[in-house]
Amino acid sequence: MTQQKPAPPPVSVPPAVPSGPAPVPVPVARLGFDLPPVHDTPAAERAHRKERLAGALRILGRYGCEDGVSGHLTARDPELADCFWVNPFGLPFSLVTPADLVLANARGQVVDGQRHINQAAFAVHAAVHLARPDTVAVVHTHTVHGRALAALGELVEPLTQEACAFYEDHALMNAYTGVAVDEAEGRRIAAALGPRKALVLRNHGLLTVGGSVDAAVWWFLSLERCAQVQLTARAAGKPVPIGHRDAVATREQLGTDLAAWVSFQPLWRELTTGEGSGQGWDKGGKEGHHFR
Repeated sequence: MTQQKPAPPPVSVPPAVPSGPAPVPVPVARLGFDLPPVHDTPAAERAHRKERLAGALRILGRYGCEDGVSGHLTARDPELADCFWVNPFGLPFSLVTPADLVLANARGQVVDGQRHINQAAFAVHAAVHLARPDTVAVVHTHTVHGRALAALGELVEPLTQEACAFYEDHALMNAYTGVAVDEAEGRRIAAALGPRKALVLRNHGLLTVGGSVDAAVWWFLSLERCAQVQLTARAAGKPVPIGHRDAVATREQLGTDLAAWVSFQPLWRELTTGEGSGQGWDKGGKEGHHFR
């Protein structure tokens, strides 16, 4: 039997000695950080909102948030406060350009554009916009996990730090009255939403709002993922929620529209640089010139 030799003792390596002076930190003021743009004219702001709305539709389509003709996004016009840009009825999310968007007034009448809109959907969006002057954009599509959560008639629980962004800042409309087709139903939905950023429509799906298109769309994608995490965690075992105090503190950090805007920018950058971009997207990379 061969006897194994003992392992040699570990060799100590002396710490590296700097060969020169320590690097000087870059001043914080010189570091780049994107912030929401400020526009000089209503026309420039309108063009920006339309571009973001069309791009957001493509992003939602890539994330599987489209279900036939049921999905709809709206953005308030910067000059006409009671008119809203919306995706045209029946056009796939992946094909929408700013030129395709339709402007409709609060009564659902098209005032700029060449296509019909989803009247039932627009009745809801218009009511939310009118009830919330602070809201620029409203998002509602029929996603898988959002509908599953809505079928349970539940809110998103603070199970993760992302879910804490919605803690005590989203509501449940605990009734289903069929397809929303009139202004009265829209007003009921707006009342259920109140001052919050999101609403779970029982047996229906999710709705989010924001002070920018970017924020409203990020809240929708995040809420859909939170619903998925909650359903998955519950199927695997007994979830452990975050306590009230920590959930509130986390919401104060992650639950602002600015935080949502910042979180949306990687999705926008990925889309506009052409990586995995949708059909008809121009890879020129300049703001205002992303669409053919």
